[in-house]
Amino acid sequence: MIKKYVKKVLSVVSNSIGVKELYELMLHKEFRERQNLHCNPLNKSKFFGFSQSEEDGITLEILNRISVNDGFFVEFGVGNGLENNTAILLAAGWKGAWYSGEKLAFSLEDSSKLTFTKVWIKRSNIVELYNRTSKNADVVSLDLDGNDIYLVEELLSNGIKPKLFIVEYNGKFPPSIDFKINYSDDHVWTSDDYFGASLASFNKLFVSHGYTLVCCNTSGANAFFVENSFMESFKDVPKDINELYCEPFYFLRKRKMHPTSPKTLELLVK
Repeated sequence: MIKKYVKKVLSVVSNSIGVKELYELMLHKEFRERQNLHCNPLNKSKFFGFSQSEEDGITLEILNRISVNDGFFVEFGVGNGLENNTAILLAAGWKGAWYSGEKLAFSLEDSSKLTFTKVWIKRSNIVELYNRTSKNADVVSLDLDGNDIYLVEELLSNGIKPKLFIVEYNGKFPPSIDFKINYSDDHVWTSDDYFGASLASFNKLFVSHGYTLVCCNTSGANAFFVENSFMESFKDVPKDINELYCEPFYFLRKRKMHPTSPKTLELLVK
């Protein structure tokens, strides 16, 4: 394996591809090693789709295990729609609702599968936004780079209990540490470590509402919580939060494959 990798590196250098490409090749190698060495079988997913990293593969495996193959999702914080956690579900035939502070990069005209609302999401409106769907979501994903834990708490406290909840955690803080930023309606992430909440803080909240942590993706960005009634399907998953935790390794999808085209999403939402 090492000889094969060295030959590939030498090939890159000899063909004068450049330092950037070599660096990205090394990142790919380290990322795969992290996946292969992780004790959680859910981390073995090699599938990248529309998500930042391998979240799509993990999501599909979890839903397969709990036999949910055709459902409804709600995602808060989808950016411009080209990179998020639920576009892959659109591709799989699901329907859903998106909420974001940004305008979408593609047209939703005549879509029968997806609704979108451009809105600033906060504690005082998130439940009302969710209830606009008039459906009980099977999957809820939330990534708002800031007040996330407070918004999740608002949803859970109001009886919103999807089968799978996907949240972004602040991986800078290991599982022994409770951390969450102060709530602010006007919070805007400034690309530093002041965002969200630690895995321990999220875990404490979800456990109190009948959920179990089953996976953190390898890049240390997203955590997956499954409703307790489905835990028979995850007997092979470690129970210790220290084993499930993944440290930050923000390996971006754009280094893995071609960027998503707005035209692709326009096809998926029809």
